[in-house]
Amino acid sequence: MVFNSLEYFLFLPAIWLVHYFLGQRFRWLFLLVASLIFYVSLKVPYLLGVITLVTITTYGFGLWIHRVEQLQQKKLLLWGGIATNVLILVAMKYVPFLTENLNVLLSLFDSPIKAPHAQLLVAIGVSYYVFQAISYLSDIYLEIEEPETHFGYFSLYLAFFPKLLQGPIERARDLLPQLKQKYEFNYDNMRFGLLLFTWGLFKKVVLADRLGLYVDAVYNDVHAYQGLPLLLATYAYAFQIYFDFSGYTDMALGTARLFNVKLTDNFNSPYLATSVADFWRRWHITFSRWILDYIFKPLQMSWRNWKNWGTAAALVVTFFVSGLWHGASWGFVIWGLLHGTYMACSVFYRPFQKKIHKAMSLEKTKVLKIWQIFVTFNLVCLAWVFFRAFGGWQALYVLKNIPEMHHNYVALIDNGWADFIRNNIMFGLDKRNIITLAACLICYAIIISKKSYDLLNKPTYIRWTAYYLLIFSIIFLQVSSKKYIYFQF
Repeated sequence: MVFNSLEYFLFLPAIWLVHYFLGQRFRWLFLLVASLIFYVSLKVPYLLGVITLVTITTYGFGLWIHRVEQLQQKKLLLWGGIATNVLILVAMKYVPFLTENLNVLLSLFDSPIKAPHAQLLVAIGVSYYVFQAISYLSDIYLEIEEPETHFGYFSLYLAFFPKLLQGPIERARDLLPQLKQKYEFNYDNMRFGLLLFTWGLFKKVVLADRLGLYVDAVYNDVHAYQGLPLLLATYAYAFQIYFDFSGYTDMALGTARLFNVKLTDNFNSPYLATSVADFWRRWHITFSRWILDYIFKPLQMSWRNWKNWGTAAALVVTFFVSGLWHGASWGFVIWGLLHGTYMACSVFYRPFQKKIHKAMSLEKTKVLKIWQIFVTFNLVCLAWVFFRAFGGWQALYVLKNIPEMHHNYVALIDNGWADFIRNNIMFGLDKRNIITLAACLICYAIIISKKSYDLLNKPTYIRWTAYYLLIFSIIFLQVSSKKYIYFQF
């Protein structure tokens, strides 16, 4: 059962109705049971066991850290709690990757010893609730947060079903008070939640999944293409992953709002960023804040004597962890290291940036802003190649062959415009695909110019016209259900 499935469309109203008529005393328990039912429906082995283990260990370590007064003991307990959660994460997600690379290393030394093949146990959502657990323990250690003594509410904080599989990564101080708050029916929250859920569904099943048809056609067989198709597929993937992930987030935020819970918005027009640092302030915002607070800042403080070199090193390490968090693959690691390298280079470039812009009379001009957006977008797309490709060698093939545009020009001259477009751009997509790809660009322009929920403030005839168009688009332009890209993380 996922957000864009018929099962969920039946599950959500049923859960909301029971929650609405249930007394306040048992609402937390019902939401916890509903969350567990949601996870059981995913039919992923060990998932409930992992959630239970993380919940019990984090709850216990949180109380223990708070009760101990000696700083050294607190620190030991903090690292014990973090190590336990990281060990669970590694055991569930990274053992196959580690054993595979260990065997490669052993083969280089002609060692007769081979590590046994390991099976991936749990991938869905495990990174999100482990990171959430680590932030909870860290906040208690830093005395930012008091430990939650009610085990039921704490379990619900970790397991609340709208946000666990793909985030947002919520802090206890933001989510726990809302879960404890007395529920009262709120029409504005209902209207906003339903609109946001529908908007997210449109982004997923109409935009992301249809763009995925084009991306898959190229990236599943990259060696069959050169030049323009590879470039267009890479750009299409940038928008596919945005619409896929932000669509899920909108549906998660919309679902939570039905229960009067406000989750953190995770996106803010990331492809309008004017630098890679700005991109990470706009993309997967809760994750960016997490790695900033719990990885980058401690490393930066530890290496502050190295000045700019220390900051640059902290950024590279932080984004290395970010890449590894996304998946047990060298493609994700390279993706993270590329972003870390971008950010590290900006540390040394920043002192000269204003001087260069001022010397060129570009300071605070629209031309400069457009140029910065263009450069940032292309740097991000360069990294996306490693994120999407099946392994580093395939990614290198894509990067090597994107510049081979002369092959496309020859095809254009030999075959004419119609065949060129059909063979190099559309790959046999029907009219519905073409219309939807065009709608994608228009829709994105709407998203970046105004928030989707601004529709609520428009006159009635505009609002309802937009609602009907949204619903008809979902019904008639949707693609058969595809998995969410970020489910694997």
